[in-house]
Amino acid sequence: MAFQSPVYNVIAVPIEKIVPNTYNPNSVAPPEMKLLYDSIKEDGYTMPIVCYYVKEKDIYVIVDGFHRYRVMLDYPDIRERENGMLPVSVINKSLDNRMASTIRHNRARGSHDVDLMSNIVKELHELGRSDAWISKHLGMDRDEILRLKQITGLAVLFKDVKFGEAWRPVEDECYEPEARADCDEATDEEKQLAGTTV
Repeated sequence: MAFQSPVYNVIAVPIEKIVPNTYNPNSVAPPEMKLLYDSIKEDGYTMPIVCYYVKEKDIYVIVDGFHRYRVMLDYPDIRERENGMLPVSVINKSLDNRMASTIRHNRARGSHDVDLMSNIVKELHELGRSDAWISKHLGMDRDEILRLKQITGLAVLFKDVKFGEAWRPVEDECYEPEARADCDEATDEEKQLAGTTV
C-alpha cells in the first residue's frame, strides 16, 4: 500500500477527548500565544493538531499542536465558534517515535525548555534508544546529546562514554609543608608519566 500523509485524513475531535503529552519541551511566550489566538480568531484553524489515538481509553494524545489546543481551552469564543471540536490528524507510532516526532515538529519553530529536553533524552535512553538513534531522529549532534545528559546528572547515561585520563591525583600529604621533603623525590612511575605526552 502506498504511503499517505496523515493530513489527508483530518478528523474533528471533541476537545474533551484530547489530552497533552507529558514530554513536550516547546514553550511559547505570552505575546506569541496572544498572536496565535489572534491568528486563529481571524483565520480559523488552518492546521490540524497531530495526535496518537489510544483506543483502550478513547483519547487522543497530542504529538504536535499543544498551543493550538491551549487556545481552544483558554478562549471560550474560539471554543464556541468551533463547537468544541479540534481538527486532528492521527499518527500511529510507538512512544519513542512519538517523542521524536514532537521534537522534529518543534525544533524548526519554537524554543525548547532545556530541562524537559534533558528528560526526553533520559526517557529515550531508558527506552533503549542509543545516542545514534537520538541523533538521527531528533536532529541533534553528539555534543548536544552529551550536554543534555549532563544536565540530568545520571551516571547511567554515561556508561557508553569513553573518558581519558587528563590528570593524576597527588597524595594529600605532599601539600603539607613538613612532609614536602618526602615528596620531592618522584617515583619511577611519576618520572615515566612526566615524560609522556598527553
